[in-house]
Amino acid sequence: MRAPTPPLKVTDAQREVLETLSRSQTAAYRDVQRAKALLMASDGFASTRVAKELGVSPATVTRWRECFARDGLKASVKIGPGRGRKPSISPEKVAEIVHATLHEKPPGETHWSCRSMARAHGVSHSTVQKIWAARGLKPHRVQTFKLSKDPRFEEKLADVVGLYLNPPERAIVLSMDEKSQIQALDRTQPSLPMKPGRAGTMTHDYKRNGTTTLFAALSMLDGKVIGQCLPRHRHQEFLKFLRTLDREFPAELDLHLILDNYGTHTHENVKNWLAKHPRFHLHFIPTSSSWLNMVERWFRELTNKRIRRGVFHSVPDLISAIEEYLAAYNQDPEPFVWTAEVNKIMEKIARARAALEAAQ
Repeated sequence: MRAPTPPLKVTDAQREVLETLSRSQTAAYRDVQRAKALLMASDGFASTRVAKELGVSPATVTRWRECFARDGLKASVKIGPGRGRKPSISPEKVAEIVHATLHEKPPGETHWSCRSMARAHGVSHSTVQKIWAARGLKPHRVQTFKLSKDPRFEEKLADVVGLYLNPPERAIVLSMDEKSQIQALDRTQPSLPMKPGRAGTMTHDYKRNGTTTLFAALSMLDGKVIGQCLPRHRHQEFLKFLRTLDREFPAELDLHLILDNYGTHTHENVKNWLAKHPRFHLHFIPTSSSWLNMVERWFRELTNKRIRRGVFHSVPDLISAIEEYLAAYNQDPEPFVWTAEVNKIMEKIARARAALEAAQ
């Protein structure tokens, strides 16, 4: 009579890994089955019993035991040479699809889709999708960018980042900008509220009821925002907002304003006013570098949380909504923290310029 097979030797650490794998909902089915078989073998069950419980052959269980005894945990998630599903598409065909994705375009179109690529190369669209996913290729997506050509780019960058990372003493740093032409949009039909199984609704068309411009300054100290809605976007309105800031902060503190290069900020009347108010210091970001102005992030929050899905019957309704959001936000403001250093930014800019030059 043949002696029973001894229990498989499994350490406590190995058992913990196998038990986790045996309960996995995302691991490969074969790996889960192998983990269950090894656990049963370690408990002393015969290979025939394990095979019957798991619906595999006794030879498969025996091979799993031998591989584990020889290679340990590495063997529990490894498929041996010559085993497993054979590839349904040749490496040459995969290379053709990848090359076409990167260097070619479909006739009359700007980019490939899974189905157009599948038709061009005689494969299924799911095959194309898997090839793209494995290599991180997304022809349907494009990211926008703009490299600044400001001749004083590095000088302005260092100035602004220096204010963020090392603000001067007895001073307030304010990231300031205008969000112009905010439209008071009214929907043509009433919206329906959200309910279980259905999202809220809003008509795709709208009525325009006028615009306003929001002047806003984000304090880098505590995250509070001083905002003021004005009808237009001229130097007169800019001066009015500067006077608001002058009243808002203690007279003994200097105010450093980070701004873009809009013409109203350098108007002659603005320069004359600044000469009479020396505590104001204007710092201009490089051209085409709005990402450097932190208040832009706050404008995004305002748009997403209050304006985009709002319904405004008039400009006063829109202004009231903005002021309401401002008041609520300033009850518990969250400071925006800048972390990128000048040298790191310049390294990225250099890489981007080199890539553009190589592509030309």
